[in-house]
Amino acid sequence: MDDSERGDVKRHVSAGIVGMIPDDVLSHFRRGTVIPAMPLALDAERRFDERRQRALVRYYIDSGAGGLAVGVHTTQFAIRDPGIGLLEPVLALASEAIDVHCAKMGRAFVKIAGVCGRTQQAVAEAYLARRLGYHLVLLSLGAFRADEPVEVLLEHCRAVAQVMPLVGFYLQPAVGGRPLAYQFWRAFAALDGVVGIKIAPFNRYRTLDVIRGVVDSGRSSAIALYTGNDDNIVGDLVTRYLFPTADGLESVRIAGGLLGQWAVWTRRAVALLAEIQYVRDSSTSLPAELLMLGAQLTDANAAIFDAAHGFAGCIPGIHEVLRRQRLLAGLWCLDPDETLSPGQLNEIERVYRSYPDLNDDAFVQAHLDDWLRD
Repeated sequence: MDDSERGDVKRHVSAGIVGMIPDDVLSHFRRGTVIPAMPLALDAERRFDERRQRALVRYYIDSGAGGLAVGVHTTQFAIRDPGIGLLEPVLALASEAIDVHCAKMGRAFVKIAGVCGRTQQAVAEAYLARRLGYHLVLLSLGAFRADEPVEVLLEHCRAVAQVMPLVGFYLQPAVGGRPLAYQFWRAFAALDGVVGIKIAPFNRYRTLDVIRGVVDSGRSSAIALYTGNDDNIVGDLVTRYLFPTADGLESVRIAGGLLGQWAVWTRRAVALLAEIQYVRDSSTSLPAELLMLGAQLTDANAAIFDAAHGFAGCIPGIHEVLRRQRLLAGLWCLDPDETLSPGQLNEIERVYRSYPDLNDDAFVQAHLDDWLRD
């Protein structure tokens, strides 16, 4: 960090780190939107495919998504490996492609960068995200052991929050997360610089721990909750949570979704969230069809994310859907051994047949040639 960066940090801290976020972006994020978790485009030699990565960015924006999370689990954590060195190239390309494409549309769009590792690494990644024009960082705590004290985790979060506004991340243990109790979430929500939390433990009890912790912190009006529970998307979004406080009952909702599942069929995801927001805003009765759709989406997610094999084929499953649409050229991951599980392809084909209204294949085919143009 040079002297100009240090001075920049001091100014942001004195003004409040949240002041880094443009007002229209922050209000857009708090309202709730569709934020896909960005997959990584590779060619047959497992090299970075910049043309198809740009096409993915254009797809998400034109689908109506309101943000994009880059450098997260779906982007493959291995982009950080020294022998691969793709973290900065991927973050830089996505940020520039978002800016160029959104400039044509004149609307707010939230750029979120994933941040991992122990404190030194996480702080360095936060500086990188800020330099590349991201608005928020999604902070994974997967590098910390399950027995490390809450205060150690909080000191880590404070250090990153000196650099960038934070979105907390409850990542499910099956893909690298660690359990985080109510006490942690209450203290985390009270930190300056926290503007959101992605709730993704794939566990209803742990989901409630997060929401109750935010309410009890007294900062629920300042923190946007996003579901990352790909197994319960509709259930999370339609539920109104009520908790007693010293001032009476407090009502809280999960505003939007930051999801790997929404990296595919994104046009349908945008329509789904719009319908849910309409129902919530108009105080109309919850249509039974929404709950039915939620069950269908959970079934589809089980196939795409490979729930039957402990999510081993999660990223290849996302790639398979994008390959079918020709947004990606193949299923390739950075790890040659990371591929579809036995029977997973049949399951993906089954959900395609069973729920044809969930996919957005026609929309993709209508625009694919434009998105693939350099």
